[in-house]
Amino acid sequence: MNDPSFPVPLWVWAAVTLGIAVMLAVDLLAHRDSHVIGFREAAIWSAVWIAVGLGFGLTVLAWQGGDAASTYYAGYLIEKALSIDNIFVFALVFSFFAVPDAYQHKVLFWGVIGALAARLVFILIGVELLRVFFWTAYLFGAFLIWTGWKMAFSKEEEVHPDHNPMVRLVKKIIPTDARFHGDRFVTRVSGRRVATLLFVVLVAVEATDLIFAVDSVAAVLAITTNTFLVWTANAFAVLGLRSLYFCLAGLLRRFVYLHYGLAVLLAFAGVKLILSETPVGKLPIPLTLGFIAATIIISIAWSVIATRDQAPETGTPERAGTDPTDHPGSDTGSDTGSDTGSDTGSDTGSDTGSDTGSDTGSDPGKRAPS
Repeated sequence: MNDPSFPVPLWVWAAVTLGIAVMLAVDLLAHRDSHVIGFREAAIWSAVWIAVGLGFGLTVLAWQGGDAASTYYAGYLIEKALSIDNIFVFALVFSFFAVPDAYQHKVLFWGVIGALAARLVFILIGVELLRVFFWTAYLFGAFLIWTGWKMAFSKEEEVHPDHNPMVRLVKKIIPTDARFHGDRFVTRVSGRRVATLLFVVLVAVEATDLIFAVDSVAAVLAITTNTFLVWTANAFAVLGLRSLYFCLAGLLRRFVYLHYGLAVLLAFAGVKLILSETPVGKLPIPLTLGFIAATIIISIAWSVIATRDQAPETGTPERAGTDPTDHPGSDTGSDTGSDTGSDTGSDTGSDTGSDTGSDTGSDPGKRAPS
């Protein structure tokens, strides 16, 4: 495959990794207290993350020239677009488990760290497979085309995150309390350390993201097999996923045709990957970049125009601005046998707000992940 090829010194890898770690630390400190993320705060952080992602592309431009920068931007754009699909599923998971709004950022923060780790592993494996076995390009390409077809034409399915094999495995091997204990993932109940319902939600988010990681990494590999460009495009797109969720959560139902655009992008990436191992060769990066941008703009504009009469929602689906202490799934007190430091208040020994972890919250308008 004809890719922008350039040596990347170890110190550059270290510097980029350190930079990502610093940005995550800053984000964690800025949101160290659990609170409802409003639209204004989310919009500011989204602008910051997008500026960082676009700014890194300018660094690549100054360092390696236009071809490498265009390749990075193409990968960044397609990953950013596909990340919107993640947001639909995150909203579904949060609605299903009735997660109070104030706790959602913490779940997404640690979810993003898991997403970065999973993508790095998939990238290293995928790049090596494509370099060693040329025919894997046909397999990845066919997989992307099939995924795009399924995304566009499959019927909507009711999704039950608690039926996910990984979630069921965690519940089976780790003692779990079916309630929220503030924003804690682990607490003590009757002197025994247990995982909280919020930890189960985190596992559900990570498990569903694994499915999307396969799609998105394969799509970027269709653009380039340069490990550094694939990794940075994925990383900088995923870093802004949390803020993007809180920006778009109230608008999800308006993106009624976005999945068609994403399906087209996946199918396009599959065809591009297959053609790269034929006499046709790789499609020009300017054409790829233009096609990705045009598809995203058209699908979003089509959705917005088609739903222009719908009143916009604020906050996350179902429960904008919910007070976590008033939510029926949150732990409003301490069990008589629980550690006094593990709950947000005290009660008389009966937990009137326990949640079984299977809220029948409705699907926020998105089909099951492919």
